[in-house]
Amino acid sequence: MNKDLFFAIEQIERAKGISRDTLKQAIEAALLSAYKKNFKGAHKSVEVILDPSTGDVKVFTHKYINPENGETIDIDEYEALSSQSPNRFGSGPGEIIQVEITPKDFGRIAAQTAKQVIMQRIREAERSLVYDEFLERAEDIVTGVVNRREGKNIIVDLEKIESLLPPNEQIQSENYRIGARMKFYIIEVKKTSRGPRIVLSRSHPGLVKRLFELEVPEVHDGFVIIKAIAREPGARTKIAVESRDVKVDPIGSCIGNKGTRVKHVTDELRGEKIDIIRWSNDPKVFISDALSPAQVTLVELDPNSNTARVFVPNDQLSLAIGKEGQNARLSARLTGWRIDIKSDREIKGVPSSS
Repeated sequence: MNKDLFFAIEQIERAKGISRDTLKQAIEAALLSAYKKNFKGAHKSVEVILDPSTGDVKVFTHKYINPENGETIDIDEYEALSSQSPNRFGSGPGEIIQVEITPKDFGRIAAQTAKQVIMQRIREAERSLVYDEFLERAEDIVTGVVNRREGKNIIVDLEKIESLLPPNEQIQSENYRIGARMKFYIIEVKKTSRGPRIVLSRSHPGLVKRLFELEVPEVHDGFVIIKAIAREPGARTKIAVESRDVKVDPIGSCIGNKGTRVKHVTDELRGEKIDIIRWSNDPKVFISDALSPAQVTLVELDPNSNTARVFVPNDQLSLAIGKEGQNARLSARLTGWRIDIKSDREIKGVPSSS
């Protein structure tokens, strides 16, 4: 042990943010355990002191000086005997002194132990910094590279740490080829004994929202609000938007000039279709717009059952329902209403529009 230890501690303090006192205490605790493990008959009451400025390590025990005769006794023995016979050492207070008992070959053990502790603390500090960084980024997007497959899981390299894309957060239609660079949504950041656990998603609705925040300045700056999202990952998404500025068109802002903004989002989502709908506080208007591109003739609401009966031209019926019911299903999830779509031929007293 020498001044190299002091230099190492100083460098770690600067680079890793571990305080010198914290590292010193950790090394001393490890050295104490090493002393008790490696030396038979080791004193129970011992203290290991590290001088970071010199790298010197010394082992001390404590002894009691009997005020009656000046004899010394190990503090452990003194406490045991005193508990059995309180007046054994007289009535006057004795003195407790510190006596060095550093073994001759303790330096080698100390050096190895200090190195192990330093490396362990460096790993812990790095893990803690990574955890703190990603905890702040929870529910945000991150760019990563597909590294490998482990069973059904996809391991994604985020540069500072490997993360997990589990099967239920993957999109079946997507090809997660090794080396592919993609954007992911962080759904979980958790501390474990092996370091931070970062769980990602490609199917979460939050991914769509964050992508629009990246591509659309009006969304990022809060002039346009994404009020609701309904998503069937890999196939289609409906988003409802509202403007906080009468001069800003929320739909036009999200689409962009010649559709460039929404195209960037759909490209990142590997061709997933996106319908952008204007939010309305009027349920009838909102439901009508949500069923776009179908045209709606009439909306009847039943608040008691939270059901909307929607009538559309007969030639628009299949468009309103969508392939395998997708358009109706997404519209219901977007608006929060159960939607029952019927042909407007069923409207009593109103001529059919087709």
